[in-house]
Amino acid sequence: MSDTDPHIHVERNVVQAGADFRNAITLTLGLVTDAPSTVTTGCGRHVPYAMTSTRPESVTCLPCREHAHQEYLKLADQIERLSRPPQVNITAEQAAQAVARLRELAERFAA
Repeated sequence: MSDTDPHIHVERNVVQAGADFRNAITLTLGLVTDAPSTVTTGCGRHVPYAMTSTRPESVTCLPCREHAHQEYLKLADQIERLSRPPQVNITAEQAAQAVARLRELAERFAA
């Protein structure tokens, strides 16, 4: 990262970024993961982890915002598509709520 880059970015794997994802891994596998010291961002830069955010209001890099917007929309579409078969362990209402939350988050990145 250049010292002149004042922007806050998102991680390239934005839906797997942040403490919530690491907590889910910890609860599922019993393994504690550390936050990385540097990450690849949605715009392709390598920056310190401290220069990233999962909150749309904090991200100032426009290419990263667009990347996050697209990634959350893709995840919402996948959940919507995969929640249709009868063998899925979540209700249609739970899937619809998750899709709505992801699409709202995607729109916050687009704003």
